[in-house]
Amino acid sequence: MGVVVIACYRPKPGKGAELESLMREHVPILRAQALVTDRVPIAMRAKDGTVVEVFEWTSAAAIEGAHKNPAVLALWERYAAVCDYVRISDLAESSDLFAGFTPLD
Repeated sequence: MGVVVIACYRPKPGKGAELESLMREHVPILRAQALVTDRVPIAMRAKDGTVVEVFEWTSAAAIEGAHKNPAVLALWERYAAVCDYVRISDLAESSDLFAGFTPLD
């Protein structure tokens, strides 16, 4: 059974464009490692510039395996250079009954 996650990436100062570029590689790399499903991911932006991504891991075991996968670890290093991970609860929108975000292309 898959696991749908909501990941939030707050770009470091001046790194917004790099983060958006990296976002285009994220799920394809995970897919190439057979870690995520074919479900189309959704990417959007919060008011504070944080990028929110919704995607589906193939299983809890895939999530665990990602933490040992060299391709994924290299990807995550690139993310660490351009953003900080934040909780969805850190976003102002999370207090809204119907949280709204701006879609990313």
